[in-house]
Amino acid sequence: MLRLMLLRHAKSDWNDPALPDFDRPLNARGLRAAPEVGAHMARHGLIPDKIVCSSARRTRETLALVLPYLTGETDVRITRGLYDESEMDYVDTIRALGGGARTLLLIGHNPATQDSALELIGSGNQMLVDAIAAKYPTAALTVIDFAANRWSDVDRRSGRVVAYCLPRHLPASATISALPEAANDGGPPPSSSDPA
Repeated sequence: MLRLMLLRHAKSDWNDPALPDFDRPLNARGLRAAPEVGAHMARHGLIPDKIVCSSARRTRETLALVLPYLTGETDVRITRGLYDESEMDYVDTIRALGGGARTLLLIGHNPATQDSALELIGSGNQMLVDAIAAKYPTAALTVIDFAANRWSDVDRRSGRVVAYCLPRHLPASATISALPEAANDGGPPPSSSDPA
């Protein structure tokens, strides 16, 4: 079995209009959200063997804030391709760069992160699929499991969605996320009065 985690970078700063998009850093909200996601991943045993991260500044900063929460040996690859392909999906990149990892974390951009999740999910809790389709905010994390043994064999619509975690749910309680639904594949995700 293979597990894919798709993380959109945390919220970035738009205050300097002269700054190229590639060089935008995280803003204060992003600097808070990324470690919360890292802590959430650690609490739930979502530890990747390999991380593939876009080389844009905001994704690298997201990685730097998540990484301290991840234990064990992790192979990290930074690639410009995830930035350049951010208007497409990342399915071919996942197949090509997954290597021998059993659990792969990809840190990228939208719409490609959201589109990749929707392209790969073929089963699981439909409420999670609907939530992913409706909105994929910054620092959102999707977890998808595959029956395949090699990333090169992962087909579109072959994954089972296990979780969809929104960072705005994390500070309130460690259990307010999509992960409880992953355990029993039932029940709607909790509602939040926090505006997106």
